[in-house]
Amino acid sequence: MPRNYADQTPTAFQRLPEYNRDDDWIRAFLREARVAHIASARDGQPFLNPSMFWYDGANHRIIFHSNAAGRVRSNIEANPKVCLETSELGKMLASNVALEFSLQYRSVIVFGTAHILDDAEEKRTALYGLIKKYFPAMSAGKEYREITDKELRATSVYAIEIESWSGKENWKDRADQSDEWPALDEKWFE
Repeated sequence: MPRNYADQTPTAFQRLPEYNRDDDWIRAFLREARVAHIASARDGQPFLNPSMFWYDGANHRIIFHSNAAGRVRSNIEANPKVCLETSELGKMLASNVALEFSLQYRSVIVFGTAHILDDAEEKRTALYGLIKKYFPAMSAGKEYREITDKELRATSVYAIEIESWSGKENWKDRADQSDEWPALDEKWFE
């Protein structure tokens, strides 16, 4: 029988609670993860966009950017509710039971409300934070030219105000196996 998800948070009813991770784990994962997929919707049509992102821990929000005009900005202006996913995949996990095949993964899902940063200095600070995440050894004005006002006008910078999040990790060496079927050869576990 399906669960009733009405009036529940988006992270309610985790199927495998032993995979859940705490807030510190989630923060650490967001600091290291490279690509996020940001889901938005407009007129009932969902959209998914891969993006670089930065977890701004001081303000408990996610920063990302896009062109000044386009689908992402249009969607967020019409419906600011978004979801972000980022994950890391490991090896495939074979089993001798069809429904136990799996894979190693670590993932974070963030639910929140996105808004466009309008203040030029706030946009600039957010973009420098994003660059610092991916290129921590480089500095504006030293290894690369500083962000210009013209570039700021050509860029939409967003902050996702985090309302809830969920972190999961399944990094087992093997998928569950059954004693009711012959064991797999070791070659399937390499």
